[in-house]
Amino acid sequence: MTRMFETAEACVDHTIATLGKQIRLGAPLGLGKPVQLMNAFFRRAALDPEIDLHIYTALSLEVPKPASHIEAELAGPIVERLFGDYEPLAYMEALRAGNMPANIQVSELYFKAGSMKGLPSAQQNYISSNYTHIARDMAAAGVNVLVQLVAARDTDVGLSLSLSCNPDVALDVIRLRRGGDQDGFLCFAQVHRDLPFMRHDAEVPASLFDGVVENADYHRTLFAVPNAAIPAADYATALNVSSLVVDGGTLQIGIGALGDAVAHACILRHRHHDAWRELLQNLTRIDSGCAAEPTVFSEGLYVSTEMFVNGMLHLMEAGVVKRRVFDQLALQRGLNDGVISTAIDAAMLDYARACGLMPRLLDEAALAELCHWGLVPEALVIAGDGLKLHGERLCNDMEDPDTRSALLRATAGTELRHGRVLHGGFFLGPRDFYQKLRDLDEAGHEKICMTSVQRTNQLLLNYPLYCAQRRHARFINTGMMVSLSGAVTSDALEDGTVISGVGGQYNFVAMAHDLPGARSILCIRATRGKGKHVQSNIVPHYGHTTIPRHLRDIIVTEYGIADLRGQSDAEIIRRLIAIADSRFQQELTDWAIEHGKLPEDYEIPAAARDNTPYRIASALSSHIADGLLPSYPFGTQLTAEELTLSASLRRIKALSEEPAHFLKEIVRALLHRGDKEAARPWLERIHLMHPDSSKEFIVQQLLMMELEEHGLLKVR
Repeated sequence: MTRMFETAEACVDHTIATLGKQIRLGAPLGLGKPVQLMNAFFRRAALDPEIDLHIYTALSLEVPKPASHIEAELAGPIVERLFGDYEPLAYMEALRAGNMPANIQVSELYFKAGSMKGLPSAQQNYISSNYTHIARDMAAAGVNVLVQLVAARDTDVGLSLSLSCNPDVALDVIRLRRGGDQDGFLCFAQVHRDLPFMRHDAEVPASLFDGVVENADYHRTLFAVPNAAIPAADYATALNVSSLVVDGGTLQIGIGALGDAVAHACILRHRHHDAWRELLQNLTRIDSGCAAEPTVFSEGLYVSTEMFVNGMLHLMEAGVVKRRVFDQLALQRGLNDGVISTAIDAAMLDYARACGLMPRLLDEAALAELCHWGLVPEALVIAGDGLKLHGERLCNDMEDPDTRSALLRATAGTELRHGRVLHGGFFLGPRDFYQKLRDLDEAGHEKICMTSVQRTNQLLLNYPLYCAQRRHARFINTGMMVSLSGAVTSDALEDGTVISGVGGQYNFVAMAHDLPGARSILCIRATRGKGKHVQSNIVPHYGHTTIPRHLRDIIVTEYGIADLRGQSDAEIIRRLIAIADSRFQQELTDWAIEHGKLPEDYEIPAAARDNTPYRIASALSSHIADGLLPSYPFGTQLTAEELTLSASLRRIKALSEEPAHFLKEIVRALLHRGDKEAARPWLERIHLMHPDSSKEFIVQQLLMMELEEHGLLKVR
């Protein structure tokens, strides 16, 4: 029987009384962590050294902390506005401070990119696992307490709960741990009334949990990830990617600036098709040979993704994501083949009879399934040896002309029911994204199904059905580096430092090779670093691999598309060099020739020799200026003043990494001192009107010059 707890501490008391003091605590990644409940477990263990607490989770969210005093002046009000009274995770504070109690251990399976580079404890306790294997690995590790943040609604039959943002792993962990002896495992939900209530697979009875914690004091601000600004290089990559997406196909994209850029590029293709084609023509130097037919999305796309991101909701609103799929194989195949549409008409009834979905004589089970899909009206009932519809008696014979005519009249103008345009494993995004999910109407809820990653990230549960649904799939993810063999590094460095995690990337790449008509698209920024520290992300070889060379498929940079599937080593190297930054092309070519991987007389094609940031900026500049490629296509919570300051301070910080150039800019700023009064709104915003140190004075002068050169100030 499910117990109700008023406090997280009472839940901890119950756990210790039931299981003892060895606690293996599992929690979902991202938004689904019940912060107050996890903090209660942590603080109890910190006070009692006899408790052995091991936390298993992933993507522990943290409110960003400014790196300097000036950054803090700018970021402080922004952080307060965006994150409100969000309560930090106590174990992350202890980890950062280096005072984690000896009886507490934290193992994560995925990090926020780059967040754990300098933390030996996090690096040592990291567990590398495919997303689809996390439930298995948690069960094998002996997780005996599972905690989850849930949405709730009161119904006529009692409290109903939703796994909301994270049905990804929870259902599978519960199934595995309760598959045998139920003793020794507890599962707790913490209710947050602001969490969007997602239905279908995510909706569960309260009885699934051993205990439910609800306390109004715990309803703190939900962690929301602000939209990131999209740089020109990411837009160039995204525009290339958008040419690979097939109308009537399937889409998966990830979080961050590049994911938003891909979503916006697809919207441009649909709504501003001529401008989209012009942008592609300006960017393209070498034909990849694998671009899709460049049409608008008349049939639309279906989304099957581990992460449901804000950009996908915008794609739905723009009419790009609209292709519905159905969990009935015969219907899905009929739709794919064009034999039927979603309309309930004579062709549909004929098809249902022909494929055996509608037997000649209905029994209760067959009638229930037909009603579920909307093939017959819900008012139809079996009455004795016949049927009854709104008082009219019909023959229980689907071949009877009168019965058929009556059914067609009753379903005229209706369509198949329970079609989904999106299946997702978890979601995380900005505040307005959560609000839109809270505001979904019945039709909106019908389209979206949050579910397990066992469904979204693989084909094993129902290969025939998922193949039929995920036609022309394009699985779009990001990597850090690609070697000339086509192997991709996405999660760690060659010295073993974990940057993020494998997550679902390997799953989607492998699925692209197993799924007919599917492609894996891995996006790599051509370079990293700035100035004399710039380096190529296309490298001769690398000492760590996330995606092995035998699973190479399509690689995209801002400079173009390289289709690597089924190609020889020499051809793969040629194609990768053609999309590398031109500053590094010759040394990559020389390495390949020296190691016998390219002919000695090989020369880089002339069309590929102008791969420079300047060319990309020039190709996109007119459409950046006319607003078709905005920095924040899906909006931002930053004010215009904050956007200006953050961009200027980023450029100043980048300057400081180039000492000689930095000194020249300081001298130039001092010689061209701007008008402080004109700059007052910006300077006062970061308390820099009256600098307290020489360092602050230099930043003040550089900032005024920045503002002046962007047309916001005038020289005295």
